Amino acid sequence: QVQLIQSGGGLVQAGGSVRVSCAASRSIFSIYTVGWYRQAPGMQRELVARITSDGVTNYVDSVKGRFTISRDNAKNTAYLQMNSLKPEDTAVYYCDVEDLGFRPQGWGQGTQVTVSS
Repeated sequence: QVQLIQSGGGLVQAGGSVRVSCAASRSIFSIYTVGWYRQAPGMQRELVARITSDGVTNYVDSVKGRFTISRDNAKNTAYLQMNSLKPEDTAVYYCDVEDLGFRPQGWGQGTQVTVSS
């Protein structure tokens, strides 16, 4: 399993911005798709955004136009920039790396993002 270390997140007011990061120490990171997921208490974990090794992105409808997923392969790091935050975005955010079938190869430890109204 690929080990991923997350950082960032925290408490932010509605309308504000926050970024979460996902770092891997292995150079093989560059060939993987990266996914960002979130899970709120009592709710199913949902896919928020993906970015392929070629930089192709997709987003769940609820975050389109507000969130941006990116990656820096030289740093073995992926990011999720979250703007115009809403209270409904409050969740623990997890990154994973995925093969071409979107099967997880490793998970980050999770990062809390709390959006106050």
